[in-house]
Amino acid sequence: MLRIALLILLLANAGYFAWSQGALASLGWAPEQHREPERLQQQLRPETLQLKLPAAAQAEAPAAAQAPAPAPAVAEAPAEPAPAPDGPAQCLQAGIYDDDASDTLRRALVLQLPEGSWKLDAITQPGRWMVYMGKFADNQALEKKRAELVARKLDHDRAGGTLEPGLSLGRFSSEEAATRELTQLVRQGVRSARVVQERPDKHGFILRLPTATPALRAQVEALPAFGAKPLRACAS
Repeated sequence: MLRIALLILLLANAGYFAWSQGALASLGWAPEQHREPERLQQQLRPETLQLKLPAAAQAEAPAAAQAPAPAPAVAEAPAEPAPAPDGPAQCLQAGIYDDDASDTLRRALVLQLPEGSWKLDAITQPGRWMVYMGKFADNQALEKKRAELVARKLDHDRAGGTLEPGLSLGRFSSEEAATRELTQLVRQGVRSARVVQERPDKHGFILRLPTATPALRAQVEALPAFGAKPLRACAS
C-alpha cells in the first residue's frame, strides 16, 4: 500500500513538472501565461539614445569648435631700465677741511652715507702771492694811488682781507712769478709796490662724492659736520 502511495506521488510531481514546463500544451494542458507587451515597448534601447545639451551649451559648442587655437606667446624684449628717480649723478667736491674738521666729518659720513659713496682725499693747496701796494693811511690815500694806476693803464683791484686798505696789482701761485711781475711794473714807473704772501700753503682734505645724485647731495648738505662749504664739480 505504501509503495502505491509513493508511486502516485512521484507521478503527480512528474506530471506537475511537465505541465509547468508546457510539455502538455499539445494536449491542452498548460499554465496560463501573463504577457505585458506594453512593458517591452517601454524598455530603453541604448543604441538609440542621443545626448542633448541645453540651448546655451549647444550655442557655445560650435563656436568653441570653430575658434582658432591661441597663438603661441611671443617673448617680449626686456624693458630698458628706468632712469633713476632722483636725477643724474655727477662728481662733486667740497673743502678744504683741516685735520679736526675732516675727522668730525669722516665720522658723520661713516654713519650716514653708504660705503663707497664718498672719499676724503688729502690735498695741499699752494699758497698765493701778490704784488701789493699799501697799507694806505686812509681811503683818501688809496683813491689817490688808484687814480695814478688808472692813468698808467695798469690793472688792479682791492687787496681784501687783512691787507686792507690796499691794492693788488696781480695774484700768483708762486713767489717767483710774483717777483717777475713786480720787475715789469717797476720798469713802467711803479715804485711803492712789493711782493707779499696773500695766503700760505694749506694742507687739508677734500670731500669727494664720485657719483652724487641730488638725493645724496641733499643728505650730505644736511650734515652739521659738512659746514657751509659749497659743493662744486670735481676738478678734472
